[in-house]
Amino acid sequence: MPSGFRDKVVILGMGCSKFGERWDCDPEGLMVEAYAECLTDAGIESGQIEAAWLATYLDHVHVGKSAIPISMALRLDNIPTTRVENMCASGTEALRGAAYAVAAGACDIALALGVEKLKDIGYGGLPQHNRGVLNSLWWANFSAPGSFAQLASAYRAKNSVERDLLKRAIAHVSVKSHRNGALNPKAHLQKAVSEEIVLQAPMVAEPLGIYDCCGVSDGAACAIVTTPEIARSLGKRDLVAIKAMQIATSNGVEAGHESWDGSCLPTTRIASKRAYEEAGVTDPRHDIDLIEVHDCFSITELVTMEDLHLSDDGAAITDVLDGRYDADGRQPCQIDGGLKCFGHPIGASGLRMAYEVYLQLLGRAAKRQLDRPSVGLTHNLGGAPHCNVSSVAIFGLI
Repeated sequence: MPSGFRDKVVILGMGCSKFGERWDCDPEGLMVEAYAECLTDAGIESGQIEAAWLATYLDHVHVGKSAIPISMALRLDNIPTTRVENMCASGTEALRGAAYAVAAGACDIALALGVEKLKDIGYGGLPQHNRGVLNSLWWANFSAPGSFAQLASAYRAKNSVERDLLKRAIAHVSVKSHRNGALNPKAHLQKAVSEEIVLQAPMVAEPLGIYDCCGVSDGAACAIVTTPEIARSLGKRDLVAIKAMQIATSNGVEAGHESWDGSCLPTTRIASKRAYEEAGVTDPRHDIDLIEVHDCFSITELVTMEDLHLSDDGAAITDVLDGRYDADGRQPCQIDGGLKCFGHPIGASGLRMAYEVYLQLLGRAAKRQLDRPSVGLTHNLGGAPHCNVSSVAIFGLI
């Protein structure tokens, strides 16, 4: 039976670009910005990296949809490079590839990098590859805010939640994240907002207003991984290990028949259970110290708390309003500001989440630093509620 790769791989270094409207940088420039920090943090030379994975969703950095751009931008030493894309979970997918290679003994030191340049495409939200006949056949009248608004409606119906109560809860999610992001110099949006501002904002898709939707940004993030033994031989003492990485992908059941009520994300429930088992987490409400989740919309974060088994079904509203996931709560969520404040450069988001957990576990998060966390979780969601891929990763000090 597979035993997973808990504690077999550690993060040697990480880096993250400033996220935002980066008109000053092309995708390669963003890659270099994140990589320079990562390489310095790792304390190694570029020539010591033996393999690399590039995560990106669009065509801006592709050469035949290959990983050649990462080799060229970073002047890597003719090593094997692989381009991966798994919708919005692409960044975590790149990290998974690099970590698996190290765990398998295929290489000693590997790089995972995610990048996206969304502000240059001239489209207001996450772009679609095909907006022609094929797209209209398969995704008629589809929009990201609309599909997650339906998640909110289904959640309300299942749990008999009053509309105003749900709106207050998701407003709290947004207020909390913006308050956290105001302390993060790398976030795109760095201004706190009040509950009143969130509730009075223009509606996008009922019940989601403008502040319930993440922004559109440019950014890059990366990680260098190796074995604990090699990290210690390089002088590293406090090590952040990857304790679990699990992915679950929709198989069509959600959209195929009425067994799914639309109020949750089954793939997240499956991936998180697998991750807890691999990491040896028996009580996630007690064992996990901080969380970075895929808050593409505020309702997504609220529902995800239940899908990660951190709140009981139907109880996330109470937990959110009681402050359980605030910066000073039992399990801080989006302590860096999340997608709400960073936006969602698709290939970069998963690695950006890991970057914050890495900083927190090592005590390097400056003004947002939590009190001695030792285990953190990241969650990526790619696609729509009825058709998605969910990834869950758990990191811890060893």
